[in-house]
Amino acid sequence: MDCKIVLFDCKGASASCAKPLMLQTILFCPVLTWVSQELSNCGVQRFFVICDDSWREEIAAAMADCEVAFFPDTAAALAACEGDVLVIPSPVLPVTAFGQSPVYSADSAVLRRMCDSGAALTDRPAQGKEALYWLPVHNALELHRAMPLCRDAILSRHIENGVTVMDPTATYIDPRVSVAAGTTILPGTILRGRTVIGADCEIGPHSMIRDSVIGECTSVNASQVNESTVGAHTTVGPFTYVRPHCRIGDHCRVGDFVEVKNSVIGNGTKISHLTYVGDSDVGEKVNFGCGTVTTNYDGHKKYRCTIGNGVFLGCNTNLIAPVSVGDGAYTAAGSTITDDVPADALGIARARQVNKDKWAARFWDDRKK
Repeated sequence: MDCKIVLFDCKGASASCAKPLMLQTILFCPVLTWVSQELSNCGVQRFFVICDDSWREEIAAAMADCEVAFFPDTAAALAACEGDVLVIPSPVLPVTAFGQSPVYSADSAVLRRMCDSGAALTDRPAQGKEALYWLPVHNALELHRAMPLCRDAILSRHIENGVTVMDPTATYIDPRVSVAAGTTILPGTILRGRTVIGADCEIGPHSMIRDSVIGECTSVNASQVNESTVGAHTTVGPFTYVRPHCRIGDHCRVGDFVEVKNSVIGNGTKISHLTYVGDSDVGEKVNFGCGTVTTNYDGHKKYRCTIGNGVFLGCNTNLIAPVSVGDGAYTAAGSTITDDVPADALGIARARQVNKDKWAARFWDDRKK
């Protein structure tokens, strides 16, 4: 694209919604974010936005990665323009338009003369050049009806880049998402926000990943990952819930009915099933037995657990934070650990077993009476 400046007219609202159409959401993303991202990828350097003061903050957030200048009206914006300008005078989507596109490019001097004569930006000057591949939308209903077209446009781009999408009708990808070649997206997958998926991954079925980074050769099966990082050659799921602010390393296993929250998980660690890891710093090659819980919250404050490298946590271990388990240590199954466990030690915290002879026989005899 030759134009380095884009002029957006974001004033006013749709008839069906108080919010400007360019700030409404399609595929989890404000339209304005998607459009500005597409233009930035084409070489646009500056964005001049005409908008009401009440929307400046939200527009700035939607265009956080762009150089944006705000103006109260068309005349003020055009006074600051120079050279060729790409004009977006009304809400559009960056997909193929069926019919005339409202987007055009024109010299800023021509646009100023047009403005001085009382013409609106929607009136393309004779010297203006129509910009194709923009779909106009006039209200919220048209925006909603454009959803399948937008979804197909995004998926087609990923497919052209070497991504396999098994069922495009059951896959939804935010326009901000990046997916590397060789990855397979299975049905029921939703990728949201500024998610980055590495090469040769398998995502899905029925997975949702939001604002996260997934390393190469990793699988996420029937699980959710939110605002976190997952390393390479790692398996997540099925039925795993990764909450925000987690870093899961390479060659890890985070399995079924596991929840991880605000924690660091070292390389090679296995959390196979029925486990909660919250507010914890976990070393490498740790084994979590089934039913292990880091009890990080006392009702008033949250505390962290520290688990060293090569630790083996027996099934149904409760770690009462704040507590540390040293490198190479073990905990016995069924233990509730309230004190630090030194490196290479065995922590046992459970009542000694007592067997009462003939108790069961007497119990059943009493029931028969």
